[in-house]
Amino acid sequence: MNTAAIDPAQLTMFDVIQARQPEDLEGSFRISERVAKSSRIYTYQLQSRALWRASFARPFFTLATRSTGAIVASYANSSFATELSIDGDEGDLFCFTSILAGHMALAQRGKHATAMRGQGFAWRPSRGTQLLIGDDNARTNVFLRVTDVEDGLVRMLDEPLRQPLEFAPSVDWSRGLAASLKSQLDFVFNDFRREDGVVSSPVALASLIDLLVSLVLRGTSHNYSNWLAKGSSGTVPAYIRRAEDFMRESATEPIRMAHVAAAAGCSLRTLDDAFKQFRGSTPLGALHAIRLELAREELALGVLSDSVTTVARRYGFTNSSRFAKVFRRRFGETPMEVARRASRSLWRDV
Repeated sequence: MNTAAIDPAQLTMFDVIQARQPEDLEGSFRISERVAKSSRIYTYQLQSRALWRASFARPFFTLATRSTGAIVASYANSSFATELSIDGDEGDLFCFTSILAGHMALAQRGKHATAMRGQGFAWRPSRGTQLLIGDDNARTNVFLRVTDVEDGLVRMLDEPLRQPLEFAPSVDWSRGLAASLKSQLDFVFNDFRREDGVVSSPVALASLIDLLVSLVLRGTSHNYSNWLAKGSSGTVPAYIRRAEDFMRESATEPIRMAHVAAAAGCSLRTLDDAFKQFRGSTPLGALHAIRLELAREELALGVLSDSVTTVARRYGFTNSSRFAKVFRRRFGETPMEVARRASRSLWRDV
């Protein structure tokens, strides 16, 4: 029996759904309808085929969620091993999972991680993600908006991001600032159980979000951790600045990384190591991000004679659908939306 299970009667402020038969998991557990308000679909399936046609007197699966818009808290418990698959659009929330009982495994973009009680995950629910949930599992999740976390990172770095923020999935909640973050995540979940908690105070909620974002960025591992550990951007070596300046000046040219290293005044190996340490990216990834930013700036000018495809190809993006996908992931809107908005603005000014 799962001793970490929470009685749903104690979650009166949450939207609670339960399953007593395996078919209850089909279609009704679309968490995105309660959490993300998007087309993202969470599909649950019991791993044991012997249970697919069984019926149970008591619920074997419980999911409870409560959302403020800026923060979502959820609780789930599973009596039997279950596979969770995610489909749909790219997630606009980061999820921080705490295992209360049992174990889980996460598979996402070729990376695999496992966690048991006292551990958890920092991840972004997105298409192709799979979670394998063990028997007698209980867990809490706190979701934060990607825009809130990435905006907080920009303020810390005092520079725009070169690539989207990505977390190392495994988290040990017992160490360092991760333990402090875990305390705040527990506070969020427990406070969301109250009617008159922080949810009822916009001022307090805003302060809580700032605290969570700061702890998330300092207490977990991600592709900007080394950069943050180095302090302000003024500590970045001069040859990285020279490399980035050269990339911007030559963004429409067929440059090679050897050209970038020569312009920076260092070896290719030094350049690669420095970008990984101070930018959380490779030089090639930085060039890709710079070209994407410049393409967006050009589209925002509203030049009617150039199509989106023309602008994309100018910066080396030859696949239109791929360009639109990475553009939307980075900026939260499509290239066509930027171009149309700029075009309307241009006509108004004529």
